[in-house]
Amino acid sequence: MKFEEAKSQSGNSISSYGNGGFRVGENQRVEGSLLLTPQGYYPWNVASKEDFSRECFAQVVEISTELELLIIGTGENMIFLDRDLRAYLEGQGIGVEVMATGAASRTYNVLLLEGRRVAAALIAV
Repeated sequence: MKFEEAKSQSGNSISSYGNGGFRVGENQRVEGSLLLTPQGYYPWNVASKEDFSRECFAQVVEISTELELLIIGTGENMIFLDRDLRAYLEGQGIGVEVMATGAASRTYNVLLLEGRRVAAALIAV
């Protein structure tokens, strides 16, 4: 998948998820895990919590001053984020919420509608 630049962040809403991917906006189907930021959406090379590292969140850290919150979707079930990784992200000024991918997708959409500056890192289900 190629980078898709956002014309407005509301165009990055998630209209559905499942079957190993997401539908972003009206028509764009994205296979695999997904990173959504105010600038656009990107493939995210993370399949499970074991793939979490500082490097997989580097793109979010780069834009940390533009964000209020990062929502992390951990797949079918909510899994706690490693304490050191959470401390690292919060130390970069990024608020972090972790939940199952379905809940994370819905929460992301609600925050977009509220005009919040939010990013989402979502493991595909």
